[in-house]
Amino acid sequence: MEQGKLKRQLGLLDLTLLGLGAIIGSGWLFGAVYAANDAGPASWISWVIGAIAVGLIGLVYAELGGALPRAGGIIRYPDYSHGPMVGYMMGFAALIAYSSVAGVEAEGMRQYLGAQWIPSLTQPNNALNLPTLSGWIVQFILLLLFFLLNYWSVNVFGKFNTWLTVLKFVVPTLAIIIFFTDFHASNFTVAGFNPGGFTGIEQAVATSGIIFSYLGFRQAVDFAGEAKNPQRTVPLAILLAIAIGAVVYILLQIVFIGAVPASALTHGWAKLTYSAPFADLAGVMGLAWFAQILFADAVISPSGTCNIYLSSTSRVIFAWARNGTFFKALGKIHKPTGVPRPALWLAFILAVLWTLPFPSWQGLVAVVSSATVMTYIIGPVSLSAFRQSATSMPRPFRLGGASVLAPLAFVIASLVIYWSGWSVDEDLLIAQVSVFVIYLILAAFKVMPTNQVGFGQQFKSAIWLVAYYIAMFFLSMYGTFGGTSKIPMWWDQIIVIVVSLIAYYWGVAARLEKATITDEETEEAIDGDVHSL
Repeated sequence: MEQGKLKRQLGLLDLTLLGLGAIIGSGWLFGAVYAANDAGPASWISWVIGAIAVGLIGLVYAELGGALPRAGGIIRYPDYSHGPMVGYMMGFAALIAYSSVAGVEAEGMRQYLGAQWIPSLTQPNNALNLPTLSGWIVQFILLLLFFLLNYWSVNVFGKFNTWLTVLKFVVPTLAIIIFFTDFHASNFTVAGFNPGGFTGIEQAVATSGIIFSYLGFRQAVDFAGEAKNPQRTVPLAILLAIAIGAVVYILLQIVFIGAVPASALTHGWAKLTYSAPFADLAGVMGLAWFAQILFADAVISPSGTCNIYLSSTSRVIFAWARNGTFFKALGKIHKPTGVPRPALWLAFILAVLWTLPFPSWQGLVAVVSSATVMTYIIGPVSLSAFRQSATSMPRPFRLGGASVLAPLAFVIASLVIYWSGWSVDEDLLIAQVSVFVIYLILAAFKVMPTNQVGFGQQFKSAIWLVAYYIAMFFLSMYGTFGGTSKIPMWWDQIIVIVVSLIAYYWGVAARLEKATITDEETEEAIDGDVHSL
């Protein structure tokens, strides 16, 4: 395949709508009911907490994305600040986090199709709305269609997403207006305002689709290598996408709580079940015409997000290959289209595979959310590291108060991981430590790069992250979120905060003395040339 360059064709509107298009996906279709199950009428607070948490992380990446516009930048920054070993560990977490989202969205599309038009796509009398064989085939076909759309060019992909996002933004806005017309304020006191306690509010943030929904902001970072004037447009796009998405989601949760009929709450919020929440409510209200619009949008909204994440996953895979710690062939670009096609093929295959072991929407969401936040914890550390190891790096957007906001972002990200619960954290944290061991084995066979950063320094710059994973593993095991509860409520979260602060400052201290952002590397990011690994 002839080598090529990434093409800078995406403007501020394209980047903002990439983020907003990823944020407003299947989360708005299902998140409201799952959040209500955990937190009842207080679930809107969960959306506020989620917005603040992701907003803090977004501010960190606004500085990083503007200063270092890289395709798949989220896994390139740790490589620059702490060396290939940390970059490799983040690459693995990112691969899980990104590649599974397209599968989540395909699940959401199939679930709504099965609920309204093609019942044979979903197993009957199944509370998890699992697919039948024909339902799984439909999911596969949808993923294939979006793979082909991404395959042609970034310009076709970007413009398609822009129009699709504008279209799918209209329906949630219309839903907010319509459901306010049948609003029952008394619902906010049914079974108490906060039946699940603060634990329910916290758990809803991590497992009901809230963090999952907001995480779409990262698209502006992932596509920074294909953005026009990225130093200005990337930070703005990040902040705009989070702000607009937060307003939409908080209002949707409020109108959902107010629109639920009293008859559906006889057994409390935890027992509330809707396979198609907003569409079902529209039917109860006698608005059959709007229910049909919602069912149609239930296919459009996830389809746009599915489209975006297939593309962004390929950029992350491409970036991991460009770090020098993943297969070199995946760092190649198809010259005529500017698309990293080998990486896109792998993204498609992984998206399909993810629909096999976790065949329900909610089953995938918790895994995606926790894995994604694991990739974000390094951002605040890298930002503070760059402030000392890359002092001359231009920063079009400089985060004020970073000495406070960066560790706060790290702490909140750690809490989200903890709130995800033992059943999710157990496998992910073991996997991350296993990846560290795999890297050590590969390094022993001289497979991993040591030309810029020696192995000793790589190990020194990575061991803090391994210690952090191990500490979080035992805190999750013995804590109150699905663990044995040997560490009492509140004490567990206080310890998570303390462990996070120790890990953060240790991580900053373990940075490379000089960030590995050479002039050649900076130029390579601007013109998109691919180098051999």
